[in-house]
Amino acid sequence: MNCKAALYAIQQVFDMRKQSLPVMVSVTITDASGRTLSGQTIEAFWYSVRHMELLSVGINCALGAVEMRPFLSDLSTIADVPISVHPNAGLPNELGEYDQSPDFMAEVIGEFAESSLVNIVGGCCGTTPKHIQAIAQAVENIPHRIIPELSVFTRLSGLEPLNIKEDSLFVNVGERTNVAGSSKFASLIKEEKYEEALSVAVQQVEDGAQMIDVNMDEGLLDSEACMETFLRLIASDPAISRVPIVIDSSRWEVLEMGLKNIQGKGVVNSISLKDGEEAFLEKARIIQKYGAAVIIMAFDETGQADNIERKIEICSRCYELLTQKAKFPAEDIIFDPNIFAVATGIEEHNEYAHAYIRACKKLKQLYPLSLISGGVSNLSFSFRGNNAIREAMHTVFLYHAIQAGMDMGIVNAGQISIYDDLAPELRNIIEDVLYNRSSEAGEKLLEAAQGMQQKKSVKKETSAWRELPIGERLTHSLVDGITSHIEEDTEEARQALKDPVEVIEGPLMDGMNRVGDLFGSGKMFLPQVVKSARVMKKAVTYLTPFLEKAKKSIASKKAKILLATVKGDVHDIGKNIVGVVLGCNNYDIIDLGVMVPVQEILKTAKEEKVDIIGLSGLIT
Repeated sequence: MNCKAALYAIQQVFDMRKQSLPVMVSVTITDASGRTLSGQTIEAFWYSVRHMELLSVGINCALGAVEMRPFLSDLSTIADVPISVHPNAGLPNELGEYDQSPDFMAEVIGEFAESSLVNIVGGCCGTTPKHIQAIAQAVENIPHRIIPELSVFTRLSGLEPLNIKEDSLFVNVGERTNVAGSSKFASLIKEEKYEEALSVAVQQVEDGAQMIDVNMDEGLLDSEACMETFLRLIASDPAISRVPIVIDSSRWEVLEMGLKNIQGKGVVNSISLKDGEEAFLEKARIIQKYGAAVIIMAFDETGQADNIERKIEICSRCYELLTQKAKFPAEDIIFDPNIFAVATGIEEHNEYAHAYIRACKKLKQLYPLSLISGGVSNLSFSFRGNNAIREAMHTVFLYHAIQAGMDMGIVNAGQISIYDDLAPELRNIIEDVLYNRSSEAGEKLLEAAQGMQQKKSVKKETSAWRELPIGERLTHSLVDGITSHIEEDTEEARQALKDPVEVIEGPLMDGMNRVGDLFGSGKMFLPQVVKSARVMKKAVTYLTPFLEKAKKSIASKKAKILLATVKGDVHDIGKNIVGVVLGCNNYDIIDLGVMVPVQEILKTAKEEKVDIIGLSGLIT
């Protein structure tokens, strides 16, 4: 955050003087974790500062050249500017002195240059003129690193990066840290119980939100102060701050306060043309100085766009202004073509959902590098208080909107169902409403909503699944994220199959394959997959003692296998299942855990003389 503040100040001075100078940015990686002092990965840090036109970006201090190499390699791959490196002369000894010789340091940095990792080299703590002379001689005849041409896609970050590409899955933006959308969160903020309010954000991330939307717009609150306080507390909690922040407000001063208090590359929600082009461009340029992406509301001087023609007209006008006059990157523009309430009983509202879906398709064709978002809960506003029907409406809407091009949405991660779990008749009624296929669709949905106050009412069945065969019961629990019966059903399957490995390889994997099919077809979303993984983990945990007992009866090992989840990913359910099954089949398993750098994987593989390396990564 300090670096971003410095860059903002530098740009302000450049603008004031109408003159710019070269700017070099260098960051310190504190230890082998590969993170900065504030906890960012090198990729997340780069995304935070890449909005500035830089002479170079690099790494300095804290580490010696040997320890610095893996992080330098990562930076060299992702940065489309020259790379600098200024390592220490090794790590300090017990007296705080540096022992690395000029020749050794020059040899290591020379290898950096030969591997095309760097453009600018030097030294930091412990280096002397002799070190610098040796380094200069080592690199003087080596060609400089060629600046890579990178693919264009949306790059955001908290403590960790979030890359949103053409083939990325839908991005869930948690909505519960919004005083207008969550009465619980609003009460906690009003009572200044900020620590408790953080738990709402934590729950959103744990439930699968890949970003969180923070909104403090409430008449009785000092919104600026609340935004500043809450975002600073988020920054101190890595369970939340690892994801990018969406700063949400209808007031510019609150948005700017938010921009001053996020360390990664976040998103502003939102700006529009309602106050004219000059005000729109002024805000856009300020947002760009802070290094954020921006959501553009389809709203101009005459009001909000409520039909397909106006949505496309306003979004196109905004795009041209941003890219042509403000030089705003297309990949940092996020359109919000307005999701409005449907089935309100007002005829003019009947086409609202259909217009949004059509707008998604057209905007994606016109501006493929930009993203499309929306506030999903607006759709079902006329059914407030009936969470069952709202959940069903959101599920069906997302299924169709995502296919049309919607990339991300502000949703309650815990209030999305599974498309195929909805009763077909209810799905059809909702689709009639969304596509305005019948003048009676809204009335039919209102009738269907009667008595559907309980969440279970939107499902095709209630407790009837408990009468299904054991394999189908396990699949149902996995798909629906139900943990209440998983241990007893797993035990029943173990008794039937005798071998605990067969329970995993058979009915449990059948269930997870079903989850994968639904997820891949867009009928299930990441929050549901997270719940499914928890159910699977509980089942495997239950079976573990039986698996360990089976292993003890086998004397010799077949082969040694190293397993790890690669750096950049914290998911381990698949890796753990593979490890359990292979272990039970008499393989010697070395599990390095999650977020494992490639250097550690290779080092361990050589030291342990493994036969096979198995890697898991990037399910999101």
